[in-house]
Amino acid sequence: MSDRPPLTLYLAAPRGFCAGVDRAIKIVEMALQKWGAPVYVRHEIVHNKFVVDGLRDKGAVFVEELDECPPDRPVIFSAHGVPKSVPAEAAQREMVFVDATCPLVSKVHIEAERHSENGLQIVMIGHAGHPETIGTMGQLPQGEVLLVETEADVATLSVRDPEQLAFVTQTTLSVDDTAGIVAALKARFPAIVGPHKEDICYATTNRQEAVKAMAGKIDAMLVVGAPNSSNSRRLVEVAARQGCGYAQLVQRATEIDWRALEGIRSIGITAGASAPEVLVDEVIAALKARYDVTVELVETAQERVEFKVPRVLREPA
Repeated sequence: MSDRPPLTLYLAAPRGFCAGVDRAIKIVEMALQKWGAPVYVRHEIVHNKFVVDGLRDKGAVFVEELDECPPDRPVIFSAHGVPKSVPAEAAQREMVFVDATCPLVSKVHIEAERHSENGLQIVMIGHAGHPETIGTMGQLPQGEVLLVETEADVATLSVRDPEQLAFVTQTTLSVDDTAGIVAALKARFPAIVGPHKEDICYATTNRQEAVKAMAGKIDAMLVVGAPNSSNSRRLVEVAARQGCGYAQLVQRATEIDWRALEGIRSIGITAGASAPEVLVDEVIAALKARYDVTVELVETAQERVEFKVPRVLREPA
């Protein structure tokens, strides 16, 4: 008989790495194999310290701007996407560069450009300062993409022509929050054009749905992910909104607030799209050291998406 208190652990599926993150990390690893170290990466390739530190150990050098990169070494653009000015500058400096932008983010870039070519001004639903938002807004000249973060922003939005508008969204937002902002946009600008299919990516949506499915069963939720990871932070918000009494974002098991978990009988575990499974395993091991754990899988979807790496990395050096 165990002297540890019983704990039912509900494990979300899907969780962790998405196809875009998997591809981005692979791109850095293949670039290091092809060209040797150092390979420069503009911005964190994905928002996860463990992943970034691991790639740094292999010879990746992370910088924030292109002017920090020497012209004779390859540079990789992060999965979040970059403004058009960045590859233009790299080409002008005759640098070797590889774009690791997630294909689902690139799809939003193409949508925005297509709407602009049709004479529409773009409204972007996103978070100010997030690299994905900066990258998407940077696909078009200044003033062609207007940013809204909340329903309140919609009320004060000043547009060129209310009859000539389209909207796009950051791919890692809360599905529920975005629905409210879209409804506000459509109410104020009935002619606004939206994407054929929701811009919020399949992985973000699936991870939020799994959290919703378990939130009513659990006393607490741990989301494995980084504080600068938008999709990870949204998972904490979704859990709280669904009535989960306590939800915490942790990068590693060492960050778990054990005092906050005192007396719990059930806990949910999930991971943001840029968090590797090894960190989930670490959190589960920490719980098993303190509790007599029974694990139940909460599977709401199966993901079979894969994205190819750019051809330049598949060709011999």
